Amino acid sequence: MSRFLRATLGGVRRSTSRGLFRRAFDLFLAVVILGLLALLAARLDRVETLRPAGVAIVNDGDTITIAGEKIRLRGIDAPEYSQTCLRAGIKYACGREAREALRKLIGAKPVACAGWQRDRYGRLLGDCKAGSTDLNRSLVEQGWAVAFGGFEAEELAAQRAGRGLWAGEFERPRQWRETHGSMVEDDHGRLGTLWGWITGIFGLGGA
Repeated sequence: MSRFLRATLGGVRRSTSRGLFRRAFDLFLAVVILGLLALLAARLDRVETLRPAGVAIVNDGDTITIAGEKIRLRGIDAPEYSQTCLRAGIKYACGREAREALRKLIGAKPVACAGWQRDRYGRLLGDCKAGSTDLNRSLVEQGWAVAFGGFEAEELAAQRAGRGLWAGEFERPRQWRETHGSMVEDDHGRLGTLWGWITGIFGLGGA
């Protein structure tokens, strides 16, 4: 057998082996993907929208508790309770004022929320209303919360009008938490909710 023929046959064998390996790998990958899709479908059947409603305890500017369920208002971020800001060059307790703003929006009305995702601390990410008042949206419109994966147009309008926090100077709550060693929070946008999506589907979040 000539050297040329041996080289040609060897190349054919190697090409055939690579082709078989590639087909086997593609088949394995397809099986894995189908398995994951089946698992996801099974988990999705178990996911339900929670709708806590009733008298709300206001924890801070973006967190309430209803019947023992702690709810983090989705898409917004208010100053932390101990956070301070500047207004006319003078420090003031903007965290407390944000909580007071939420209290005023609620008044004596019962609150109804809806949500299915949870953040890394086990809090339900909820869209909440007190009567006909959309609490999430209203806090951003009034300038006592900033956009956190939602309500960017409302934030811009509040900023232009100089409402709430925008009447002075402030550090965004996320940055304030980072510099003060406070709890880390992921924003509620598409990428930020990946953790909540995973914990919501697979039940990994803390209670």
